[in-house]
Amino acid sequence: MTAHTYADTAALTGRSLRHIARSPDTIITTAVTPIAMMLLFVYVFGGAIDTGATAEPYVTYLLPGILLITIASGIAYTAYRLFMDMDKGIVERFQSMPIARSAVLWAHVLTSLVANLISLVIVVLVALAMGFRSGAGVGAWLAVVGILVLFTLALTWLAVVAGLSATSVDGASAFSYPLIFLPFISSAFVPTASMPGPVRWFAENQPVTSIVDAIRSLLTQQPVGNDAWIALAWCVGILAVAYGLAVAAYRRKVA
Repeated sequence: MTAHTYADTAALTGRSLRHIARSPDTIITTAVTPIAMMLLFVYVFGGAIDTGATAEPYVTYLLPGILLITIASGIAYTAYRLFMDMDKGIVERFQSMPIARSAVLWAHVLTSLVANLISLVIVVLVALAMGFRSGAGVGAWLAVVGILVLFTLALTWLAVVAGLSATSVDGASAFSYPLIFLPFISSAFVPTASMPGPVRWFAENQPVTSIVDAIRSLLTQQPVGNDAWIALAWCVGILAVAYGLAVAAYRRKVA
């Protein structure tokens, strides 16, 4: 990327962030659903769920999965905003200007990253009020943030593909529904050992479980083992495939 591309990306990112600042309900809505789930599972179902971890409150066990649901909820707005820019001809106007083509996509991606990080901070603050505590050091927290950033980027580029490929507003955001549901078939809410055979196999071999387990181990100061490497492999793999698909779809749109 050249200095010209960086400047264009910064300008367009500023435009998108100003839209969010004028409509903060985007971030509020993104955080409300995960927070509601956290309240429901901790205060209604939590007492009936055996995680095998007697030394920590259920909210500590639950939080990593809730963070991933927060990201999955937030990226729907990325697909929506990109679809609206395409549908209203704003992207075509940008193409007629001396603006780097890649800046359009990267502006939406960076906006998604900023908005989702704000939503994640809100969710963590609520979790702290509910009893979440972690003795993790700075290095562990940085590792958690790194995993969440990679996961956000991977899902955001999937959202870019959806925003470019959708034919309606509903279609642009509906793709996120399976992503929100995926943590429910993982170790996010209960240990996978309690699941029946086929469901357990799927839960143990899908990306959310390794990501959740890695974050949970880092926050509770437990040995991470191979979970961190598996989580990173999933995030990088999804990111690479989604980025390639997004670039190809964008080229077709602006050709």
